[in-house]
Amino acid sequence: MPKSIPAKAVLKQLKADLTGKDSYRGVTLTYSWLANQFGHISLGFIPTFIVYIALSKHISERRAANRAVLLVSAAWLAFEFCNLLVPILFKMHEKLKVTFISRRQRIFQPAWKNIAFDTITDLCFFWFGAFFAGVLCHFTFYGLLVVLILAVTLIYPTAYWYSTKMYLQYAQYPFQFRLGQWNFENITRRDRVTINRFINNRTNGMHLFLFGSEKCGKTSLSVGIATEMSIKHIRCLYTTAIKLYSMFFDNNKAGTLDEQALWDWRSAAVIVIDDINTGGPISDIISPGKFLSFIDTFTGNEANRDVLRRANVIWVLGDYDPKREAIDKWRLMLQGIGIKDQNIYEITLVEQACETAMV
Repeated sequence: MPKSIPAKAVLKQLKADLTGKDSYRGVTLTYSWLANQFGHISLGFIPTFIVYIALSKHISERRAANRAVLLVSAAWLAFEFCNLLVPILFKMHEKLKVTFISRRQRIFQPAWKNIAFDTITDLCFFWFGAFFAGVLCHFTFYGLLVVLILAVTLIYPTAYWYSTKMYLQYAQYPFQFRLGQWNFENITRRDRVTINRFINNRTNGMHLFLFGSEKCGKTSLSVGIATEMSIKHIRCLYTTAIKLYSMFFDNNKAGTLDEQALWDWRSAAVIVIDDINTGGPISDIISPGKFLSFIDTFTGNEANRDVLRRANVIWVLGDYDPKREAIDKWRLMLQGIGIKDQNIYEITLVEQACETAMV
């Protein structure tokens, strides 16, 4: 299985985003990212041009262009600096329990390095627009040199973020959600360690059972976990149990997928299986034995078992069973497939977390 998206697929996606009408085919994450960056360039270009027009009435064109570029570039630097710094300051205030700041601490810390990289990327696009406007207003060799340097600098961030959006796009998540946004209370420290272990896992065949009653944030937690892995350029796929049942019977091989997918459940490295059972009063709609019969397509299907042995899977189940009867049955089912017990983990979202959660 390829570890990255082929360049041919990236170019095909880019062609689709740059041509056609979004009102007809819808807006993709990659298209949104491209539009956002063109917006950043415009927000550097237009203010610079306006400031230049205003200043050129009082000073020389050369000085007006230089000052306009510097003023707009500095303004966006200050804005993005505050935009990044404020969440960090909130984090510090939470630790200090300052009264006028919410005392609600984050359950999972945001990926600050990733956010900082995104901020730097935005700044480069702002500055590219500003310096490009400056060169057009009054040409200088040094201004052109800065524009070229910024253009070259943006090659890697553009390639990274565009492909990252493709990883998120083809994972088929029901909504966009990062783990740092998950803000339900009373998840244990041990469970948080388990989640981080799953995200940073470099081996295959790790399975995570996620228990909790209705509206406890099971789906958002599973999407948040998988999203962090997608951002690391790992092939993830979100599906519901009902939808997966039909996939078990599908004999398509990787490479014969339709145009809407770069990978399916068989070629994904991480699979989120949601809605296996409800989180309400009714539970065990699907028993482990029944689920196994679907995996085996009623007659025995070693290929489907091999996929589950290889993939890292998040199983979104229903209410936690204090007697552990249901949990043990699910464990036995996976062990029967050939998954080692030490690779099976459990997380339980307690009921108090559901009552006090802030979505």
